Amino acid sequence: MTTSDELLDVFHRRIRLPDADTIPGWKVEHDGLVHRSYAEGPGGGGFVETPRGLGADPDAVIERELAFFRDRGLAFEWKTYAYDEPADLGERLVRHGFTAEDPETLILGAVDTILQRPLALPSKVVIRDVDSADDFHRIGVLTDTLWHNGTERIEEQLAGEARMFPDRLVVSVVEDALGGPVLTSGWIRFHPGTGFASLWGGGTLPEWRRRGLYSAMLVHRARIARERGYEYLRVDASPDSSPILQKLGLHAVTTTTPYTWSPAGPQ
Repeated sequence: MTTSDELLDVFHRRIRLPDADTIPGWKVEHDGLVHRSYAEGPGGGGFVETPRGLGADPDAVIERELAFFRDRGLAFEWKTYAYDEPADLGERLVRHGFTAEDPETLILGAVDTILQRPLALPSKVVIRDVDSADDFHRIGVLTDTLWHNGTERIEEQLAGEARMFPDRLVVSVVEDALGGPVLTSGWIRFHPGTGFASLWGGGTLPEWRRRGLYSAMLVHRARIARERGYEYLRVDASPDSSPILQKLGLHAVTTTTPYTWSPAGPQ
């Protein structure tokens, strides 16, 4: 299977329709055409998408979801894809108080496509899988250096997932063999029964870019996916990583844009 349309069709049927993309441990509900997941309490939040459209009265559906999360005091994300109906879904969400985040490109492809490439790293640089609090903190330091979003959230997220769902997550780092900061980090999430594994992270220190670290991390995680019997890779790619992934043989199939809402209003 090589065409973008075929890959998107498989993704839609295996991931979106059965809610295989929700965060492990969150409560999952269907409210009419809405697919909703959420967790209450500290660190909670919500996630909504509508892979089958919004029916005859989209604004009423949007208002109902807003009321649901407003009543619980939860911030949430409405994840949209460019082919979702109605075609003006994003505009409607903005009118209802959502904030559009940066769009990303949905990249899909076969694991075996990536495994045709060797795993090559610069001298004295190593790649390894990690699961310790210290390594999760070092990843947080890297992401804070790149995006200035603090260290706590990513540390807690990775530590929580690794503790509760160790069979569905593998976290990896590229680092200097003699010690020092994490140069690149990335993780792979598995969606059992779908054939898909999702790739996340991939940020690299600026002074180490264009030296093959991102590609090496990609090949490393593809090997893990193949060892576990997964057939397809999925990436929500930034403008920086999308060209690299396509050059390596994966396919840009559509775009995806998250729209966020918070009880406190736009941040």
